[in-house]
Amino acid sequence: MTIRQDIHSAGIPVLCQSCEARHRGLCGALEPDQLIELSKTSSRRGVSPGAELTGDAEVVERYSNVLSGVVKLTKSLSDGRQQIVGLQFAPDFLGRPFKSESAISAEAATEVSLCSFPRSVIERMMKLSPGLEHRLLKQTLNELDEAREWMLALGRKTASEKVASFLLMIARNIDPATDPAAKSASFELPLTRADIADFLGLTIETVSRQLTRLRASDVIRIENNRHVTVDNLSHLEQRCGD
Repeated sequence: MTIRQDIHSAGIPVLCQSCEARHRGLCGALEPDQLIELSKTSSRRGVSPGAELTGDAEVVERYSNVLSGVVKLTKSLSDGRQQIVGLQFAPDFLGRPFKSESAISAEAATEVSLCSFPRSVIERMMKLSPGLEHRLLKQTLNELDEAREWMLALGRKTASEKVASFLLMIARNIDPATDPAAKSASFELPLTRADIADFLGLTIETVSRQLTRLRASDVIRIENNRHVTVDNLSHLEQRCGD
C-alpha cells in the first residue's frame, strides 16, 4: 500500500497517526486541520551519527521533532573548545522558537530520524494556538528542570553517582515506546567514553572504571563495549545518590 501525505484517517494525516511526537510531543497540541496544514510542509529524514543538524550561531530556517535516536547539544568557546550541554530524545522538539539564530550546535549522536517543518509555519501556529504554545512552554520548563537537576549532579555527585545517573537517564529516554513503569532496560550507549567523560566532567579512565564497578556489582551488563543491560532499574537508581 502506498502512503501519501494527502490520505487521512479520522482527520489525521497517515504519516502522523503512529508518530510519537503527535502522541507525546509538540504536535499533540494540534487539531487535525492544523496537523494537515503542518504535514503539507513537513519532511522526514534519517541522519547518520556525527552529522551536524544545527551549527552554533547558524540562521535557523526549520525546526524538527526528534522521532528516534539521540541528539547531542554542544556549546563552543572562542578558542574551539566544546562542552556537551545536553541530550535530546524522541519526541523532543529541536529548535529555539522566536530566535533567528541558534545558540548551540546540535549533532546526531546515533542514527536519528527527524520530522522537520518551516520555522515560519510553526511560529504562526503558535500565535494562533494557545494549546501549542502551552505545550512548547511546558517542554521548555521540563528541559529547564532537567538542566537544574543535571547541574546538581555535576556539581555535587560523586563520579560513581554521575555515571549511574547518566545510565539511568539513557535507560529512561532512549526508547520512547518503553513502558515508564518498566523494571529493566537494554540499550546501546549513544555516546563514546570520551563524550560521556566530557558530559559528566570526568576523565575517560574514571568513566571506564565506574562502568567496570557497576558491572562487577551486577548492576549492569555490558556487551561489545556499547550494549548495556540493566536487569533491575531500581538497583541502578539506588546508585544515583538522589
